[in-house]
Amino acid sequence: MARSKRFDRLARRNINKETFVEPWPEAGLIVADSPYDPAPSLTMRECRVQEMDGRLCEDFDALDRFIVAHALDLAVAPEAMALPAQEYARMLADINVPRATIARLVAGCTPAKLCEIMRHMTVLEMMTGLAKMRIRRRPANQAHVTNWREHPALLAADAAEAALRGFAEVETTVRVARSAPLCALAILVGTQTGRAGVLTQCSVEESLGLRLAMKGLTSYAETLSVYGTEMTFTDGDDTPWSKAFLASAYASRGVKIRFTSGTGSEALMGRAEQKSMLYLEARCLLLVKGAGSQGVQNGSISCIALPEALPGGVRAVLAENLLAAMLGLEVAAGNDALASHSSIRKTAKLMLQFIPGADFIFSGYSAVPKRDNLFGGGNFDAEDFDDYNVLQRDMQIDGGLRPVREDEALAARKKAARAIQAVYAELGLPAISDTEVEAATVAHSSDDMPARDILPDLAAADDFLDGETDFVAVIRALQARDFAGIADNILEMGRQRIAGDYLQPSAIFDADFRVRSAINDANDYTGPGSGYRVAGQRWSDMQAIPQAQSPAGFVEPHLGGTISRLVELGAAAKGSQKEVVLALGPAFGRAMGFTIGGLAHEAVLQALLTGIASEGGLARIVRVYHSSDCAAIGYVGARLSGSGIGIGLQSRGTAVIHQRDLAPLNNLELFPQSPSLSLATYEQIGRNAARYALGRPAQPVAVKIDNGARLRLIVKTALLHRRETDEVRPDTPPQELRYDWEPSL
Repeated sequence: MARSKRFDRLARRNINKETFVEPWPEAGLIVADSPYDPAPSLTMRECRVQEMDGRLCEDFDALDRFIVAHALDLAVAPEAMALPAQEYARMLADINVPRATIARLVAGCTPAKLCEIMRHMTVLEMMTGLAKMRIRRRPANQAHVTNWREHPALLAADAAEAALRGFAEVETTVRVARSAPLCALAILVGTQTGRAGVLTQCSVEESLGLRLAMKGLTSYAETLSVYGTEMTFTDGDDTPWSKAFLASAYASRGVKIRFTSGTGSEALMGRAEQKSMLYLEARCLLLVKGAGSQGVQNGSISCIALPEALPGGVRAVLAENLLAAMLGLEVAAGNDALASHSSIRKTAKLMLQFIPGADFIFSGYSAVPKRDNLFGGGNFDAEDFDDYNVLQRDMQIDGGLRPVREDEALAARKKAARAIQAVYAELGLPAISDTEVEAATVAHSSDDMPARDILPDLAAADDFLDGETDFVAVIRALQARDFAGIADNILEMGRQRIAGDYLQPSAIFDADFRVRSAINDANDYTGPGSGYRVAGQRWSDMQAIPQAQSPAGFVEPHLGGTISRLVELGAAAKGSQKEVVLALGPAFGRAMGFTIGGLAHEAVLQALLTGIASEGGLARIVRVYHSSDCAAIGYVGARLSGSGIGIGLQSRGTAVIHQRDLAPLNNLELFPQSPSLSLATYEQIGRNAARYALGRPAQPVAVKIDNGARLRLIVKTALLHRRETDEVRPDTPPQELRYDWEPSL
């Protein structure tokens, strides 16, 4: 049997580049509700836990012990565990139940109980829950800024543009580990050029990350990975206690800290212990809470393709985001790694966090092209900025970004590249040339940068890390080279480290270095009319996409070009000859002179008349004033025609061949695809009308269908029609027109 052409096309769609697999619980390849997941339970005696989720205390592993000791509120646990899971689900979806009520009870829930709650919730209900349980009132966004060449000028320029676009945090990582100090330096200088108060981090091995923070080069960290099974921890030479200790080390230096977890990591590492991905993630989240972290980077970080290969995978990712918010954690919600080859699928996944909002909708958005992203691509990247800004505008949803003009971006990029050039010069680092600065200013990716010898940079990075140079030296260097504003911003970042206010849960800075956190800017959503709403200046900024034009700009090119030889003679009468009446709209050749496709009205008129004449037909021209509707114009022409055949023509170019004895909204031939009509098409319309008038057979005019025309031109269509409608005179009868013209046959 021959292959179906439709199925062949479907097989080549991007969605079919994905991998899909059937669940295999024994290997941990199941996103939720594994038959091996424990039932929720908690047994206490004299305020001590004797059993949790079916495991006796003497059989607890390290994670169980840590959760019981540090994550569960044992005072509320009996009440929390007794409440049916479905009741929690209803409270999450019920806008009348305050966030604080749910948070108090959830503090006493075991991992299995948390999973049982999610079992009762649809994706829509989880989104409602996330909108309510998000701990900071206003959502924000985080960016990835890396490049394959690890070029300092390009890193600084891209970081500046990312800050300008509204990202509250910017994260970099390295291709070569030794590059870390100078990469961290470049994005620090770049971000504080684009917008004051942007937090930065360099994602590297944890002890190196801490050294960079102690030098003042970074202000947050999220590389502290936790896992849902003891053996996965052991493989990484870690325990929950060691992670908690490291988090304390960061906090003691005034560095904001998030942990990293995410659905599927244990199965990926072969240590899932037959448990579902969501159950293991629930354990991780309780570890994060117990360790005292401000928040968590979850959302199947770095392994999203694994849960997505399984049924319910995207739902499970949303569930883990919601669980984190329920536990009072800042949520950096994933959407970082490339989630799909299909633009439909990756956008659908994003909507689950974009619509309800998360503390950070991405962790992070690739502010550079995917090929330069050393984190493994990026679900959305620098080539999607315009799309993302339009999504915000479409839905009036704050996705954490703002449109920027090209001149704004170029100015910030150049300033940042010059600033890092100055720092390198003052600190005796390998020189950054003016050519490199200019290239970084206009570059899209590292492909646009001149070659740079990385070996001197690596040696300089080693010296920087091992020496006494820190962010204070960077400040002095900037001040010495007339970059006082950037120096002041970096100095203020250091002062904020000492103050420590941004160690509050879900803390970010606004442009004036004011902390916005779950403490002083708590989510107050309680249903319609409450919580964060995009309004005022923020909404004005989001609307101001560079592509948006003034309505007048759509109409102006189609004005003018009036046909001076088209003269009104008086009221039109019904004809008696085998003629074609060409009925024009009220603005045609008068208030307007060009069709939507840019054809001059006079050329269109001549093409129609030429077609009629070429068939030996007679033509008469009238203007219809009482309507701007194409069908009505054509119907008037047909009723005035001695043959009963008329052509209706709107100013935007839409045409119809009408017949007197047809209903007004019926016709012989309709040509709604006016942008596709050429002068040759109009000439053929004239020929066919003449054939109908003379009683000859006519092959309908073939017009190419452009299904994208409405999408591209509907605004212009509406505005041009409105302009024609402005010329309507309801009480004026059709007018006979004279047109002095000789056909060129």
